[in-house]
Amino acid sequence: MKHVLLYCRQGYEKECAAEIQERAEQIGVFGFAKTQVNQAYVIFECYQAGQAALLLEHVPVRQLIFARQMFASLPLLEELPVSDRVSAIVDALPETLRAGRIWVETPDTNEAKALSKFCRKVTVPLRQALRAKKILSAQEHEKKPVLHVCFVSATSAFVGYSQVQTHAPYPMGILRLKMPKDGPSRSTLKLEEAFHVFIPKDEQEKRLASGLHAVDLGACPGGWTYQLVRHQMFVAAVDHGAMAPHLMETGQVKHVAQDGFTYEPPRKNVYWLVCDMVDKPARVAELMERWAIYGWCVEAIFNLKLPMKSRYKEVQQVLTTLETILLEQGLTGFVLQCKHLYHDRDEVTVHLDLRQVKRQMKSR
Repeated sequence: MKHVLLYCRQGYEKECAAEIQERAEQIGVFGFAKTQVNQAYVIFECYQAGQAALLLEHVPVRQLIFARQMFASLPLLEELPVSDRVSAIVDALPETLRAGRIWVETPDTNEAKALSKFCRKVTVPLRQALRAKKILSAQEHEKKPVLHVCFVSATSAFVGYSQVQTHAPYPMGILRLKMPKDGPSRSTLKLEEAFHVFIPKDEQEKRLASGLHAVDLGACPGGWTYQLVRHQMFVAAVDHGAMAPHLMETGQVKHVAQDGFTYEPPRKNVYWLVCDMVDKPARVAELMERWAIYGWCVEAIFNLKLPMKSRYKEVQQVLTTLETILLEQGLTGFVLQCKHLYHDRDEVTVHLDLRQVKRQMKSR
């Protein structure tokens, strides 16, 4: 296979295409990206057959900002016979392929999602036919590749596979979360998703532990504070606006009526810093730099609001500047991750992990 399909948020196809083009060239895979506005996916076509597998192996989805999911694909299967789509799909796949699961999907658009009922209906006969051909294991196998069938219409589909080690572990690359009844705002889902995406499951108990101290800059009305309280943390909620009363009643939240850009923690006991303030990305990044340089937190999650144009370029520039400044200040060993989450809109979420930071005195 020499095609790679990447899902993204509708309207962010250009950013997704620019990013995969850059990352592919960095590992010596050459090709070109094809996309259309608002189709919610990008096709990257490699010049040489077999190079799609190299992309899957060397470019994990978690390292891409704008891609939700990525799989190696056959060219679009068109004019699938309505009387027997299943056989046409199965016959198109190489018999050497061995997968452990099948995900029948659509791009994340309203038009494509209208096919969701059809996708559920076709999944069972597809699974049975693939197992009969030995392409799909008799029982679900979580360590084998996942077979993807992406219907873009009722008679056309992209078909391919992803590797468990490098893909997003949920269909369509979308982590489905339920809005809590007492959540102060829908923004609470952004931080919940960020915790799932950036922190491995086997580390969450330690890094999101009860009793940790956290600071939420620009906290009002408390969407992000809600998630910290949910994990039994003690939170300094910094904002001139009012907080949701039920959060204050927990006894875990101290409301600090102050500007998040000028606040300084009175004690060096803050583990988590979170920030969802609406401001220029560069200004928010500078604030995060200050917290990191002074050692005021151990981990930080913050949002960067995106401009209308040059969004990928802007994100890259802000992240590169942040990394450069921290290194210039003698900080090494930090980890920086960035993702356009499902619950984000015109923003990206960044995770700065300072747990292993070593501080070196720089000669001046």
